[in-house]
Amino acid sequence: MIRRSWTTGASIETTLELWASSLRDVKARMRGLFTQERVAASANLFLDGLLGDERRKTGWMRAEAAGDPGPWRQQAILGRGRWDADGLRDIVREYVVENLATDAVLVIDETGFLKQGKTSCGVARQLQVRLAR
Repeated sequence: MIRRSWTTGASIETTLELWASSLRDVKARMRGLFTQERVAASANLFLDGLLGDERRKTGWMRAEAAGDPGPWRQQAILGRGRWDADGLRDIVREYVVENLATDAVLVIDETGFLKQGKTSCGVARQLQVRLAR
């Protein structure tokens, strides 16, 4: 769906609506992974927070963006929430297969993100393949 906007030279407004529509589709697909509606709603807000424009995606910042009084709901999704991780993997795979070009390749590599700081977890010197560091 999004690919169409890129290939047809669609307006920014049209492209944004396609993105919003795609996000609604993904959220609808994810709904079946959660046993309770409130957990599904929190998962949707969690996803919105990850895609939001905040530079730092801490639990407190995601909670604030979601209108929650604290990070507990956001944290519960990953820690205490019951949902089907394998099912989510399958949903993501289906979505990617449906929306990428037939000859496209998707590579996800967390080592491509340059770590910063001196005291944060995981900031020791690492090979950064994408950045040749």
